[in-house]
Amino acid sequence: MTITVLGECVADAFTTDGRPGELALTVHPGGGPANTATALGRLGTPTRFLGRLSGDPFGALFRARLTGSGVDLADCVAAAEPSTLAIAALDADGQAGYTFHAEGTADFQWQPAELAAVDLTACTAVHTGSLALVRAPGAVAVEEFLARAGAHATVSIDPNLRPLLVAPERYRERIAHWCALADLLRLSADDLALLHPGLTPDQAIDHWHALGVPLVVLTLGERGALVSLRGERATVEAVRTRVVDTVGAGDAFTAGLLHRLGLAGLLGGRLTGADLPQVTAAAAYAARVAALTCAVAGADPPWAGQLDEG
Repeated sequence: MTITVLGECVADAFTTDGRPGELALTVHPGGGPANTATALGRLGTPTRFLGRLSGDPFGALFRARLTGSGVDLADCVAAAEPSTLAIAALDADGQAGYTFHAEGTADFQWQPAELAAVDLTACTAVHTGSLALVRAPGAVAVEEFLARAGAHATVSIDPNLRPLLVAPERYRERIAHWCALADLLRLSADDLALLHPGLTPDQAIDHWHALGVPLVVLTLGERGALVSLRGERATVEAVRTRVVDTVGAGDAFTAGLLHRLGLAGLLGGRLTGADLPQVTAAAAYAARVAALTCAVAGADPPWAGQLDEG
């Protein structure tokens, strides 16, 4: 069971108090897909990351975090462009707001030939989302890769809307196509509000199912998650924890979900063998992974042993 994760690495720079007249930054490796790959590797799932990694100091930081978490980087592209940088500021509830520096950066320059060479024969699932799915010029190549992967692998998509960089209208234009490609769609309540303002969760989920995706998981923060498999639904309670910040929590949830679906032998197709109790149990495990991520600073997902201890 190998899961392939495709997408960006982002240097998340958090502001800290410096000397008078200075602003100090503490940089953590981030980026939604890279966070998910890291969490999968730490949980024990054989994981391959497909990214365009810069040769700058941030690129070295990304490589160290991913390889240190057991993630295979053999198919990554050594990119000449710089890394993507995000300046993060936390509010009183630990929610992060970002200012992005992403013009001309490595993550979004995918060429079709770079992904066409990737061997998918040993891959049971492909996960992607966030900016790599919508940022030109590479987004088209990413969608083409998903279409090829879907011939025999489960396709997972997390749109993870970033309205400061890409207008919500762009996501709305592509969501129907993504639902046709995906077997699993994971979104947050914030994503829903941006994608379909005015729709209730049930209305939105019905809409996404009608577009073709069999499994939808809508995460609702402290209210848990709503799981819908071909229209049959269940709720999952959030795990109580002391929240330091919520950075990377959704990415960790996705990793926990894919990890448990893989252990159950459900990956490798359109989830035709899955039933609602199985995916609900996987989502409950994912909620534990997300809670442990919220309990530490930055996108620092737990290792498998920490889940066993709980």
